[in-house]
Amino acid sequence: MGSRPEPLQAQNLEAASGSRGPEWQALLGRADALAFGGRLHEALPLYQLASRQRQLRAEQLEKLVECLAQGVRLKEGLPAGSGAPQPRDWDGCRCRKCQGFLFEPVSLPCGHTFCKKCLERDRAAATRCVLCREEGGGRLPRVNVILSNLLGKWFPRQVRASQLRHEGNLLYQEKKLHAALQKYNEALSLAPNDHLLYSNRSQINSTLKACEDALHDAETACRLQPYWLKGHLRKGQALANLGKTEEALREFLFCLALDMGNKTAKSEAQKVNVEQKKGFPVQEEPNVTNSGNLRKSMQTTEGRKDCSEEENKPTSVPESAFLVSEKRGLLKRKGCLEEARDAEVPCKLLKKDLSTHMGFTLLVVLFYEPVTTPCGHTFCLKCLERCLDHNPKCPLCKEGLSECLAMRKYCKTVLMEELIAKYLPEELTERRKIYEEEIAELSNLNKNVPIFVCTMAYPTVPCPLHIFEPCYRLMIRRCMETGTKQFGMCISDPVKGFADYGCILEIRNVEFFADGRSVVDSIGKRRFKVIQHSQRDGYNTADIEYIEDQKVQGQDYAALLVLHDSVYDQAYMWFNSLKQALKSRILSHFGPMPAKDPDPQANPNGPAWCWWVLAVLPLENRAQLPFLAMKSLKDRLNGIRRVLTFMSRTRSR
Repeated sequence: MGSRPEPLQAQNLEAASGSRGPEWQALLGRADALAFGGRLHEALPLYQLASRQRQLRAEQLEKLVECLAQGVRLKEGLPAGSGAPQPRDWDGCRCRKCQGFLFEPVSLPCGHTFCKKCLERDRAAATRCVLCREEGGGRLPRVNVILSNLLGKWFPRQVRASQLRHEGNLLYQEKKLHAALQKYNEALSLAPNDHLLYSNRSQINSTLKACEDALHDAETACRLQPYWLKGHLRKGQALANLGKTEEALREFLFCLALDMGNKTAKSEAQKVNVEQKKGFPVQEEPNVTNSGNLRKSMQTTEGRKDCSEEENKPTSVPESAFLVSEKRGLLKRKGCLEEARDAEVPCKLLKKDLSTHMGFTLLVVLFYEPVTTPCGHTFCLKCLERCLDHNPKCPLCKEGLSECLAMRKYCKTVLMEELIAKYLPEELTERRKIYEEEIAELSNLNKNVPIFVCTMAYPTVPCPLHIFEPCYRLMIRRCMETGTKQFGMCISDPVKGFADYGCILEIRNVEFFADGRSVVDSIGKRRFKVIQHSQRDGYNTADIEYIEDQKVQGQDYAALLVLHDSVYDQAYMWFNSLKQALKSRILSHFGPMPAKDPDPQANPNGPAWCWWVLAVLPLENRAQLPFLAMKSLKDRLNGIRRVLTFMSRTRSR
């Protein structure tokens, strides 16, 4: 047993001895304090005396049970959270809610998969995932078509056993115990090494008062999964029903050693303590916490004629694996040779099952980042997004997927990813390589740069955009995905499609709407010249080279400073002469006029205020384009001065 610091022990003992009330209460308080301090041998006689004076209730022995369980944990060396089932080859196909093999798998929007009936029994689990606690929407998604077909194709016996288990559970709830037992008997004939089936059948047998059968099933479950809490709980209940209270107490304490917070195990342990003859067998206390006895009781099994020798062997080898090559069967055990033969599948067929057909040529491509829709169909993430760009409906069943667009969050189906990574690692590596090469190509801001053909954009000037066309939805999404967050903006050209000069825009924020539209907050960065016009996936692209202002020195620089200050003052006076309503609209859209730069050549694109003025001047795009192409700041300033002079003369008339 562990020990507490001496001051704490003394404090607890003084509090217990000084308490007022009946003598049995004082004895119980002092016993709790001793047990809490790790002095169990001294505490047990006091518990015994208290029980002789007054019949103790189960809840009054909570401290004793906790101390006994802590002793089991320390002597067994059990880590925290060791109550989960031991890993098995088909563990990936296990429902994380019922712990059984997946039956009618349903993939939630968060990407985790559970049995449909498990989610239907607990509607809260359908709206909030029990694994990640993420909200899953208002309605229960449909069965995952691909996973359901895969499990049914490669694991027909296990799937059938899971179906019988769910049918047996329903019959048990309806109090049709013998019919439920028959379902479980049939299920175990198909899956003779499923620990969950034995555990559940143990519960049915206990209800039918077939205590020996219940104990045998519980022991088999514990042997198949030695550190599974529920199996030891079932075993303890069966032992208690048989009147073997000391053995039952050991099982319940082992459950608490696995999970101290398990209320059922704690309650059962307290009840067994109360029911024991003479209350507390002090001399037998070492047996309760003895590591060897516990481990021996966990592994001892009484033979049964109707179970094969192979079933009774302790094993950490799972019943089956999921989808392996033709050189390796899924099942290797005796009595399961037929299932093993059915499960020997070439990897070529496996690749077909975990692939999607693309295009009219039915090109088979391995799923990459698989996502399952609420209607139960699975697609590559990028393929689904591109389909939803054009139509907010499932490409297969045409069911509306507006809720997917509204969420703007597509979580990959975890089980699908795990299966592909485990059984098709080479194909996945090749698929990932293709994807990474594509991303690298899309990240190049010199070749095949995406071009948005729309309006005139300038460096440093904000450019808000409303995106609704499918091709531009794809373009913006790729810009965000690559991490560049940049694309080119050009005005249209009747001959070439778009102009030879433009400005790179950087995305600062994207706001998505439920119908797939979005508003992009972008700002101008650099000017460029188009070297080659092209297209990609429906939107325009270009090979470009960036352009910068040519710097001047000496007398030319002195003259440039004078011109710069003069045109700035002229522009400032013009803006302030505008009507207040127009000024407010300009300020809300473009922000305030930038301050005058001390060095007009400090930025390769020239002073920011020049671009701001050009953006707010009422000029046609064709008149604005030459300013973007100019490499001489002097020419740009003279051009702005001419426009401002013309605007002032027009107003004076």
